[in-house]
Amino acid sequence: MKLDELPRLSLGFLPTPVEDLKTLGAELGISLSVKRDDFTGFGGGGNKVRKLEFLMADAVAQGVSTVITTGGHQSNHARMTAAAARKFGMKPVLVLRGNKPDNWQGNLLLDHILGAEVDFLDPDAYFEQINPRMQAHADAAEARGEKAYIIPLGGASALGAMGYVNAIRELAEQYEAQGRKAPDYICAPVGSGGTLAGMTVGCSMWWPNTQVLGIAVTGTAVPFSERISVMANDAAELLGLDQRFAPEDIRIENDYVGPGYSIPSDEGNAAILRAGRTEGVLLDPVYTGKAMAGIIGTVQAGGIEKGSDVLFVHCGGTPALFPFSEQLTADLTY
Repeated sequence: MKLDELPRLSLGFLPTPVEDLKTLGAELGISLSVKRDDFTGFGGGGNKVRKLEFLMADAVAQGVSTVITTGGHQSNHARMTAAAARKFGMKPVLVLRGNKPDNWQGNLLLDHILGAEVDFLDPDAYFEQINPRMQAHADAAEARGEKAYIIPLGGASALGAMGYVNAIRELAEQYEAQGRKAPDYICAPVGSGGTLAGMTVGCSMWWPNTQVLGIAVTGTAVPFSERISVMANDAAELLGLDQRFAPEDIRIENDYVGPGYSIPSDEGNAAILRAGRTEGVLLDPVYTGKAMAGIIGTVQAGGIEKGSDVLFVHCGGTPALFPFSEQLTADLTY
């Protein structure tokens, strides 16, 4: 298989388990399970570890000494990229959306512990400045005689998407070993789109009857369905597949972003408390809380039929809980 021919470095503690969420599923009237990719382990865990296994293999093969990437203040991808860079003897440079904070909490604290060079961009100018700023860091590294490697936002590329093509294969093997049929839906948060692109390609290979559903956690100038279809097609081409995907093949729920990226929403916070109090599962306000709110809301609106078998991909993000303690304790009565 072409997937196995692509260079890959082992980083994650794989395979991650699949856990039934029986109480929450029963409350919603569905069969609900979770793929625990918050347990991938390396660098604090999360979905980006799977992408970095392929991206860092490429960087190592090129003799890279400086890795540059981007994300928000509480970017799991930035934190795990910094950890991966350190593991392979590289310097991490993180260009983050947001002003320099007064307190380094959550993922920002971990970025500091990992010794990343952090460059903050004004959030209003971020999308105009991010590519030139990352390139400027790469040019500066090259001027020092270093080899630089830029990883796009969220590791969202055809190569990065291989992590979730491989994850679907892992899931298919787990379900087959347990004698379970493929789920009706597989759901995940969507920020940069690489995870969903990989899931889309992977499901076309191993779970063709499973519908991939993305819950947007941020807005985007170019619709996610368009961006993800392009990435999925590039990934399919990389794998030598004939299948191609149109924007209408990509299903995204856009009603659960809330006030904006990395800004907690009331629905997301409610979903965090509900998952914690029914299942003992920790979600976060940036990604997984909003995604769970999307699953709950889509079931209630009839977009996911009652009685469906739904698999939620937990993409990690526990460090991002702690900077938002004030919002998440608003229900305290003592």
